[in-house]
Amino acid sequence: MGQYLFAYSAGAVLAVITLVLLAKPIKWFLKLIINCALGFVCLIIFNLLGGLFGLYIGINIVTAITVGLLGVPGLAMILLLKVIV
Repeated sequence: MGQYLFAYSAGAVLAVITLVLLAKPIKWFLKLIINCALGFVCLIIFNLLGGLFGLYIGINIVTAITVGLLGVPGLAMILLLKVIV
């Protein structure tokens, strides 16, 4: 009986450690997805308002990730690249 108790305890500890280690990448990935979605929404709003001034940024996964991760500086960088190129 004592062997089973030790085995179950060790298995439970390993399961908890595994879940803790896997939770961090999942949180990071979900945060990336949320930021990309917010970047996408920000680009749509910018294109609606920028259309009044003749400014338009193409919406794709690269621009959404850039704006999602960098925020307003990312949007400024994309706009600057569009003006230069």
